Amino acid sequence: MARTIPIHPAPAATPTGPWESRLQASPPLALYVHFPWCVQKCPYCDFNSHSVRDEGIPEQAYLDALVADLESALPQIWGRRVHTIFIGGGTPSLMSPEGLDQLLTAIRMRVQLDPQAEITLEANPGTVDSGRFRAFRAAGVTRLSVGIQSFNENHLRALGRIHGRAEAIAAAEAALTHFERVNLDLMYALPGQTLAQAREDLDTALALGPQHLSCYHLTLEPNTAFAAHPPELPDPDASADMQDQLEARLASAGFVHYETSAFARPHQECRHNLNYWTFGDYLGIGAGAHGKLSSHAGIVRETRPRHPKAYLEAASTGQFVQERRTISPVELPFEFMMNALRLNRGFPRRLFAERTGLPDAAAEAGIRAALAQGLLEVDGEILRPSERGRHFLNDLLVLFLNEDAAA
Repeated sequence: MARTIPIHPAPAATPTGPWESRLQASPPLALYVHFPWCVQKCPYCDFNSHSVRDEGIPEQAYLDALVADLESALPQIWGRRVHTIFIGGGTPSLMSPEGLDQLLTAIRMRVQLDPQAEITLEANPGTVDSGRFRAFRAAGVTRLSVGIQSFNENHLRALGRIHGRAEAIAAAEAALTHFERVNLDLMYALPGQTLAQAREDLDTALALGPQHLSCYHLTLEPNTAFAAHPPELPDPDASADMQDQLEARLASAGFVHYETSAFARPHQECRHNLNYWTFGDYLGIGAGAHGKLSSHAGIVRETRPRHPKAYLEAASTGQFVQERRTISPVELPFEFMMNALRLNRGFPRRLFAERTGLPDAAAEAGIRAALAQGLLEVDGEILRPSERGRHFLNDLLVLFLNEDAAA
């Protein structure tokens, strides 16, 4: 079972250099847009989301801020084509279809958007109907990601979801009517969940016919309601059985387990997320959005103000970037591997140098240690996590974590 545990600094297996990052070409570029509002905050959620009940949605002001944010970032991406857009949250399906159309039109007018760009919108079953899906598709959305989580009424209540089983099924059916590419989110190891109930959720999802499933083990994240008042969860052995069952069932249904939590029918992977895992670039706009951008000057990470009010205040000054830092060469092996090693099929060895600008030698000690511990496999020019490496991913990643970078 893949376990999520904190990663602590360990003695460096990867040499410190002296390396310099010298990128020969810019990686592919994606755009992430964050919409921070939800009807209500789920007790397990640690994302940057804020209840509509608390403050309402100043939609037009927020759309104006997003456009201003994008415009302020344009000098960093001049001449580069955007291949994917992902509108996440929060609950972006709370946005009016007119607002979404306005946003996508503004983006098209300002960036070089690939004519075949994948444009994903996240949706909550409790906030949509077939008419809204039709309007979202007309606005240009090409892929929908629906947060089902479970089809079991008791589990949905335990998770604090605003929809029930009937709404979940209706939303999935409507999504598949209007979109050729649909993802359904599911969670397992839920409070009181049995192995049979986890199987029933999966069978219900598969019967609907999605092209993609994202399946997440419920974890108790800090600063959430569940962390403060933990529910009783299945024990580790039961959770591992649920994961094994899930992987076997999806494989038999023809889905490829291409990333830690992602399963897709052949050629139906999420292109936007693949860009993350292959250490591509992405511009993030919106409250709390993160970005990673590369240039001849180095690779930088950016963050925007987290709270919607602070973000809207930033719009009045035009100072949207709250923090910007350059990723040092000593950090880059871990940063790259933290993404690329989530891909079960692995990556070509040349990708490390292409996306970090570092020589292969900068990761060689970590690779040798991972091979010696049976956490990594080599297949020609492909590096990939072994089955053991997938189950103990953090143990694998620690081998690329340098003490100087962790300090």
